[in-house]
Amino acid sequence: MSPFDPGAIASLQTHHCFGGTVGFYEHDSRVCGCPMRFSLYAPPQMQQGPRPVLYFLSGLTCTEENFMVKAGAQRFAAELGLCLVVPDTSPRHTGIPDEDTDWVYGSGAGFYLNATQDPWKRHYQMYSYVVEELPILLAQAFAVDLDRQGIMGHSMGGHGALVIGLRNGDRYRSISALAPICHPIASDWTRPAFERYLGDTVAAWKDYDATELLKRYVDPRPLLVDQGLSDPFLQDLMPQSLAQACAETGRSLTLRQHPDYDHSYYFIASLIEDHLRHHAQFLCPGSLDSP
Repeated sequence: MSPFDPGAIASLQTHHCFGGTVGFYEHDSRVCGCPMRFSLYAPPQMQQGPRPVLYFLSGLTCTEENFMVKAGAQRFAAELGLCLVVPDTSPRHTGIPDEDTDWVYGSGAGFYLNATQDPWKRHYQMYSYVVEELPILLAQAFAVDLDRQGIMGHSMGGHGALVIGLRNGDRYRSISALAPICHPIASDWTRPAFERYLGDTVAAWKDYDATELLKRYVDPRPLLVDQGLSDPFLQDLMPQSLAQACAETGRSLTLRQHPDYDHSYYFIASLIEDHLRHHAQFLCPGSLDSP
């Protein structure tokens, strides 16, 4: 018997969309030790059987709702037959001091890692939540195919997608990111979060740094990364570090840099079709044969 009970999933709201359904859900997470929320777009093809799963990890201050409302991804997911899953960005209402007012170390700032330091370590286990618990829960409650999973994200979520994808080549067939934090241990913007969540051991930080991980995990899966050149956080995102690491290790990287685009969901919405089609190549290639 699985340790996760699908009956614990509560449906908060559902909406019909492009022949499928957008749903928002809550469940009691054993990994995070608190209720967690996620959203899921079930494309119309799920009525005939299990579909590939594409996870989108959102950025700082976001919830499970932002991407579903703002990105315009459902139209393309319906065409391609992709199930979209968006977890919340952190545990919430945990009692950690200032969690609802500190946007870098509190609610909405889980960084998709497993915290080892107090007071975060009891609840902030987002890496294990995304990689281990959430997929099992999905497979018990929805028609998803866990042999065909892909992962993508934006900003902090782009960091999470790269890290999780690189560390779990047996789980994710495809990886992409929009304006990801590429080298967090070298950025003055993000390094303090690693210090608080993971302590002062640099070796532990490297386990959650895509640029560092590229030196360890070499495989044939190509990476797609898009970056706006008018992004106010560009200096801290450090896409050049990712590009250099890929060049040094022979990793296939398509890094597209876009003049005038910023860090917003307008940027995401402009490029989301390209990313879903990138993932469909590996998750459901037959879907690209139709006009």
